[in-house]
Amino acid sequence: MNLNDVRRDWTKLGAEDPLWAVLVQPGKRGGRWDVDEFLATGRADVEETTGWLSQLGLPTRWERVLDFGCGAGRLSQGLAPHADEVVAVDIAPSMLEAAQRLDRSAGNIRFVLNDAPDLGQFPDGHFDLVYTALVLQHLPRPAIDRYLAEFLRVLRPGGVAIVGLPTEPARTAKGIIWKVAPFRLISWAQRRLLNYPAPMSMTAVPHADMVRLAAANGGEIVGQRPDLPYTEDWICTRYAVRRV
Repeated sequence: MNLNDVRRDWTKLGAEDPLWAVLVQPGKRGGRWDVDEFLATGRADVEETTGWLSQLGLPTRWERVLDFGCGAGRLSQGLAPHADEVVAVDIAPSMLEAAQRLDRSAGNIRFVLNDAPDLGQFPDGHFDLVYTALVLQHLPRPAIDRYLAEFLRVLRPGGVAIVGLPTEPARTAKGIIWKVAPFRLISWAQRRLLNYPAPMSMTAVPHADMVRLAAANGGEIVGQRPDLPYTEDWICTRYAVRRV
């Protein structure tokens, strides 16, 4: 799998079932997500995270925020009341079209295509906050490492990246399958047996690697906690990484 594969697959997912692809939940496939319910999950995610940031003594109001891998805008709209501007980027044009169609913000979200292996269209120190959840897990590991470095580059000194990542598969039946089966087999099963429009890969980043990557790129982990229970098949962690 490479970034071109990711772009192709998520463009197809965004065209056929964007809300379900962004937040896979039982009974929501085939356009069955209620839009208000879907957007409410984004607000809940952001509100829980801003409460956590407040406990860490970190800001909860920002001038400019980057929502990386915005998908259909679930988190972008949750972030909008907390920022002067939210820049929502995604690799898939179809996802950005869905996000613009569902946008109910006050007009302070800017949707931007970013299909490059970096964030080169943004200068150093451009954002106060980077927010990404349920995104990096679908990328190949080299791309994850590059984007983590880019998050810290585009943050101003003292700015924070909120990063949600799976650290390892859980000891469930599906978690064990993810651990032992090659992705080509999982991809086949997703498409042929489960009738996914396109496969969804999963990549874990062990905690030790996250610590190393943050330090190597001028950041420090100032908070970590179990991520929201979006899945029982992966052990997931949400990090607050501050640019030094």
